[in-house]
Amino acid sequence: MATDPIVEQLAEFTACDVADALLKLKQPNGGFLAGITLWSPERQAGPTKIVGPVYTVQYALHSDARPKVAGHYIDTIPAGAVVFLSSPATPNAVYGGLMSTRAQYRGAVGTVIDGRLRDLQEHRDLGYPVFARDVGTTAPQEVAKVVGVDVPVKFTGTHDQDVTIHPGDYVVADLNGVVVLPRALAAQAIPLMQPQVAADEQMAAAIKEGMSFVEASKKFRGK
Repeated sequence: MATDPIVEQLAEFTACDVADALLKLKQPNGGFLAGITLWSPERQAGPTKIVGPVYTVQYALHSDARPKVAGHYIDTIPAGAVVFLSSPATPNAVYGGLMSTRAQYRGAVGTVIDGRLRDLQEHRDLGYPVFARDVGTTAPQEVAKVVGVDVPVKFTGTHDQDVTIHPGDYVVADLNGVVVLPRALAAQAIPLMQPQVAADEQMAAAIKEGMSFVEASKKFRGK
């Protein structure tokens, strides 16, 4: 399978680097998905980072008029993808250990859940990256169903932040959080990243030698 050149380039950068570039392009909140953090393979620790195009899954309550999708989304995940699950507000988890087992076999690089996961130790035993809002114990069947796969989904964050995530958009997620880079902005955003990283590295070195933040910012960032 050919490697996505955008993924190769993004692998060099942190989620913060991507967010900084997106801010320059006026993307709200720099593409940050507030409230979603790392749970596996460790809880907000370690070197875990995932980068890949999004494969979306839309859950909805049973009261939703849309029909349940036939089959199971987990069996059609493309290799190299980041699985993104959109869930309605519910105490039930929408993702469990068997899902990570299958996703890992399919070649997914990680899973991001706008909702809850369960079977936390199973994900950790697999060493499989999972980012989510929280954990739970109960499967989703009694309250929710999958109504869309590989479709646009909406993320609603804090301060009424609404983000539409499209299949094929890029996710960069690490200890800092989860950032979505719209595919349409990738070609503009990536060239902005290396210069800003270099400037920050020069700033850090100068500050360690006694230069003030204001002086360093003016010298290396031009502001």
